[in-house]
Amino acid sequence: MEKFSTIMHRAAGRHGGEEAVIAKVKEGLDNYSNQVENMSDNRWLAEFTKRIFQAGFNWQVVENKWDGFEKAFWNFKPSRCARMDLDDLEKLTTDKAIVRNPIKIKTVPKNAQMILDMAEQKGSADKFIRSWPSTDFVGLLEYIQKHGSHLGHNTTCFALRFSGVPSFILSQDVTAALIHAGVIDKPATSKTAKKAVQAAFNQWAEKSGENISYVSRVLALSLDA
Repeated sequence: MEKFSTIMHRAAGRHGGEEAVIAKVKEGLDNYSNQVENMSDNRWLAEFTKRIFQAGFNWQVVENKWDGFEKAFWNFKPSRCARMDLDDLEKLTTDKAIVRNPIKIKTVPKNAQMILDMAEQKGSADKFIRSWPSTDFVGLLEYIQKHGSHLGHNTTCFALRFSGVPSFILSQDVTAALIHAGVIDKPATSKTAKKAVQAAFNQWAEKSGENISYVSRVLALSLDA
């Protein structure tokens, strides 16, 4: 497996030097992260819901309609959203203030229940998520994917990174870099491959003294897919 210094050196060669890479990485992470701690349960439900609706769709359209989403989903209060019934669904699928995608609308009550369950275990969803060790990030993803709805890898990772949670996103560029580094030989879909990816990120984070979000961004800059 490649050393992190080798990956950084390659990124530096492509982006004008190591200082330029570090500045680009940190700027990118600053632009992503709008919260670092103490997000309320309704904000976590809102964040997951926004990323679900943006997946495979025009992100700006969802942003432009977001005030309508907040009103339509009762400001994403988990206890209310978890009780959505057929009447609620019918109203929401005809509400022009939101993106009227019935499949994605149906994810809200299940994800609301997941948020409530997290809060039951740790006092809040925020504590549940942020107390999960980044050295087992794949375990957090597995939990969210198992207990939530339509929260695939990239959707979940974007929600977490936008909320300031250290995250690696297996984009095409990052996947290409992982293959080049000898960590995996194809996109990581199996448990064995995901375990190998986690181990590599843990090692690189330890060696660099940075978190897995930082490492993920450097990998993305080191090689084009």
